[in-house]
Amino acid sequence: MKKLTGIPASPGIAIEKAFLYLEDDFLDIPRYSIQKNQVESEWERFRTANREATEEVKDLHEHALREVSKEQAAIFQSHLMMLEDMDFQDQIKEHLGNSLQNIEWVFWDISRELSQRLTASPDAQFRERAADISDVSRRVMHRLLSVKKFSLADLSSDVILVSHDLLPSDVLAMNKERVKAIVMDAGGRTSHTAILARAFAIPAVLGLSTITKEIDEGDNLVVNGTSGEVLINPDAQILRQYQGAIDQYRKRFDEFLELRELPAETKDGYRACLKANIEIPEEADHVARYGAEGIGLYRSEFLFLTPKQAIAEEEQYRAYSHVLKAMAGQPVTIRTLDSGGDKLLPNFQAADEKNPLLGWRAIRFSLSRPELFKTQLRALLRSSINGNLRIMFPMISGIEELEQALSMLEEAKAECRQKNQAYSDHIEVGIMIEVPAAAMTADILAERSDFFSIGTNDLIQYSLAVDRGNERVNYLAQPSHPAVLRFLKKIIQSAHEKGIRAAMCGELAGDPSATALLLGLGLDEFSMTAQSIPQVKRIIRGVSMENCRILADNALQCTSYYHVTVLVEAWMTEYFPNDYEIRSR
Repeated sequence: MKKLTGIPASPGIAIEKAFLYLEDDFLDIPRYSIQKNQVESEWERFRTANREATEEVKDLHEHALREVSKEQAAIFQSHLMMLEDMDFQDQIKEHLGNSLQNIEWVFWDISRELSQRLTASPDAQFRERAADISDVSRRVMHRLLSVKKFSLADLSSDVILVSHDLLPSDVLAMNKERVKAIVMDAGGRTSHTAILARAFAIPAVLGLSTITKEIDEGDNLVVNGTSGEVLINPDAQILRQYQGAIDQYRKRFDEFLELRELPAETKDGYRACLKANIEIPEEADHVARYGAEGIGLYRSEFLFLTPKQAIAEEEQYRAYSHVLKAMAGQPVTIRTLDSGGDKLLPNFQAADEKNPLLGWRAIRFSLSRPELFKTQLRALLRSSINGNLRIMFPMISGIEELEQALSMLEEAKAECRQKNQAYSDHIEVGIMIEVPAAAMTADILAERSDFFSIGTNDLIQYSLAVDRGNERVNYLAQPSHPAVLRFLKKIIQSAHEKGIRAAMCGELAGDPSATALLLGLGLDEFSMTAQSIPQVKRIIRGVSMENCRILADNALQCTSYYHVTVLVEAWMTEYFPNDYEIRSR
């Protein structure tokens, strides 16, 4: 058995045989010289192929509007823009006339150069947009070469789809009943393929680099889209373990869903609040199925990731309003633009920062771009009349940043009043606590905040000086490290002393094995992937706060993350002996 670890792009576990989808990597592009009098006929061949490809993408766009969201359908709108880009066509025509090579070679050469420039960019978003260039160019090339591409819609058996760089159009067109998981060499969490996989609830692990070379057609695979692991040809015992976990999870998940209408309340009456994290507006339409009591984190940056100019205020207003209306009065926490680090904004942020995770990102970026920031704030304010909005600022490191952000919010309110644009007078404004400076000054920040939300992903990374994307050191990113637990205790305690609630929206909030510990530390709200809510609620309803506080007190006395882990696992085994969960080792 071989185990590979990549980027967990869409949660869930699947077991099935591998289907390699690699044919486009082996297209034979002819190259030959032409005469000057053949240039016009070659150019006409390109125009015909381009026109046919455009019609196909228009059909895909209409199909996407019916099947997924407007934002996801915009993927194909951007493809249309590429196909209709006259500057790009002029470049092809000029190269055709100068080189006197056949149109297939000319088109392939120019497309390859553009794709390579994007792929070589240090900006992750530009690298991921290279997939769009590949999608469009291959679509045209198939017509130039009269190649009939195998359609994933024709899959007739259950498979795990393995590809170097699966195209967004393939994800949309494929037989989604047959594709049980997706694994790819390329891609990341913000790639279009990942976004569509999550929309269709298909487990996916991306960024595996060499998975297509490691896997043969028909290999047995286990894909864990939650942990980012792919097991190749595991033995019968491990297969039984994972299959048992899947079967048990499905059975227990149905049982958990029966708790949907019941409160997340401990045996001794402590009431916690469980909310959902979302990335795209349409996810809000489905979170109620899992018993979410609101949206604890809407990551608004997804709206900004398309390579274009600043997203218009009206477009933002519609997206935020969609979520607020879908939640029908339940609280919706929308985080302002959290850019930078590993998610740079095309056309806005420099990609050459030496240490982007410590650089021009999140609230720092927004404060330095006041018009961009106030456009978002106005859109948020205007949308507030459609529901129960809470605004949250990311990566606040001190009171100065918070005061500046609040000042800009007041300016945005004044601008709305000037235009007679209504907004709610009852909008709570809170902050993300995700850097050690904020944790240590939580008592100061609580004076000017209506709530805290702890972003454990970054808090762990910054507290322990561990790049969680670095496979050499990410094993050190332990949420049970004593330093992290002490930070959590201080943050929650500071919030309560000032009379505000403490929430958590990092991955730790959705980990059932951490639920009792977090309750014991005093956490008020848990926000997570919607599918995780039922199991976390099951834990909450099966414990008492008294026992959870004892567990937390004991954990705070531990001297290493190993001892905390052993303590919590022993506690869970004692109180939930029948709960079964696959854990990554």
